[in-house]
Formats: sequence, C-alpha cells, structure tokens
Amino acid sequence: MKCLISLLVLACTSIPALAQVTSLVHKEEKRRYIVYTPAAYQSQPQKTFPVVFNFHGGGMSMAEQMLYTQMNKTAERHQFIVVYPQGIKQDWNVGFGMDYLAGTDDVGFTQAMLSKLKQDYRIDEQRVYATGLSRGGFFALRLAAELPQQFAAVVSVGAPMPEPVVQHHQKTDKVGMLLIQGTADKVVLFEGKAASYLSAEGTFDYWRRHNGIEGARPQPRLLPGPAGDATQVTWQEQGAGTGGASVALLTVKEGGHTWPGADAFNIGLPIGKTTRAIDANEVMWEFFSRHRR
Repeated sequence: MKCLISLLVLACTSIPALAQVTSLVHKEEKRRYIVYTPAAYQSQPQKTFPVVFNFHGGGMSMAEQMLYTQMNKTAERHQFIVVYPQGIKQDWNVGFGMDYLAGTDDVGFTQAMLSKLKQDYRIDEQRVYATGLSRGGFFALRLAAELPQQFAAVVSVGAPMPEPVVQHHQKTDKVGMLLIQGTADKVVLFEGKAASYLSAEGTFDYWRRHNGIEGARPQPRLLPGPAGDATQVTWQEQGAGTGGASVALLTVKEGGHTWPGADAFNIGLPIGKTTRAIDANEVMWEFFSRHRR
C-alpha cells in the first residue's frame, strides 16, 4: 500500500487524550508507537486488558492508521488497548524489497514493544492480538508465524500469506487466523502473486493445515448487507472446537484494497470499493475474543 494514504490525513490529526505517543530504542534506532487506553483502564484499576497491535500499510503512518481504522471506538466498546506502531520509512519487513533476515528487525521491535507494554500497563498476556492493512497485514502474518507463543490470534486485511514467511515458517504453535480480502483488490490480488504471496484461499488452506484442521473446506456463508451496497460478503470458518485456534476467510466480493466499514476515500488510486456490510473492527474483535494463548 505504498504511497496510498498520505492523502488520508484528516484536516486535523490531533491525537485523542487517551492515546499517547511513546518510544523505545531498539538496535540503536528510536522507534515510536501510539498506545490507546479505553476509559475503563482508569476506572477499573484492578483489571488487566487485552491488547491489539494495529500495523499501518506501506506509505502510511501510525496516526493515519489510527484515524483510518477508527479502532479506538471499538476499544472503548469492548475495553481493550490498541497499539499503533510506526514502521521505519513507513514500511515493514516481510521479505519484499528488503532481506527477510538481514533487513529491518521489526519482529524484534514488536517483542520490545510488548515487553515495555507489560511493564507500563496492565496487560492480559493471554489475550494479545495483531492486525494490519496491506503491508501491515503481511507483517501481522509474519508475527503469527514467528511469535505464535505471544499472539493468540491475527487478522490480516488486504494481505494474504507472503511467500518469504512461508519459506521461513518453522514454529508449530497454532494461532487463530482470519483473512479479510476483496476480490476486486488491484493492489494485492485475491488470486495471489507468484513468488510474492499466496492467494486468499491458499492462505486459508495454509493455516488450516498448520492448525491441524481436517475435513473439506466449509461452504461460504453469505452475510446480510445494506440495500444498495455494491459488495457482497461471505464467511468461511473452521476451528478445533471451543478454545481452539480457528481459521477464517472473509471474502468481500467486488471489494477493494480497503478496511471494511471505514470511510471511503476517492483519492484517485485503484483502492476500490469499501463494503458497508460489515465493520471490520467488530468482526475482528469478535474473532479475537474467542482466542486466548
């Protein structure tokens, strides 16, 4: 999603009072991230809170990801902490354009953030999750592969499984996995790209195998949408029973390279349609809430 949403900067980008920009030094580089705490964090001092890492797309900033996804509102409703990290040069290392092992150590940065969050906030360590859009979604999938002992579930939006992650995936721990992908996405193709990333359905099958889920692929279930919406949303999910690491695919027919339910922006780039049939934040929180490490 390189140079996609620098135009998404809303007229004023003041960060809400409950969101704080903080930083740490990782490998001699100052790295920044926003931490949003719901009001309940102050009013319930004995409670620990789930955490959702929300990674921006390529060319975006942490503030733009916060504004575009509007996940803070969902965090208020469901009482979880949201972390919006900032990538170096607005990018994440997923093996495209930089060396997977020798490039930017974003996995180590994520581990450092999580360690600092555990020191600074009341974190429910069994309920740590990751999501991301486009390049950030690719990176969330890398975290699922490399840090499954820390992330209970991951949701990737507009980003199927990267081939470099497949090649380096050695951990056997199961992770809850949801992929949200538009069939008309012209930035990251639903059908995949040879030597770059799997198809959406190939990603679904990959994680089904990894999580030890047997049986035929389930039939898609149509989700109702508002009248006049040009998109159509279907849901497929298989799991290992209550408490198991399930795998799901949410397909947005005619959907573009967008965050479902977010404000649609006509910025002259081929990002396509935004579905109104679902709110991605609500869908992913419902999925996250069923998974614990």
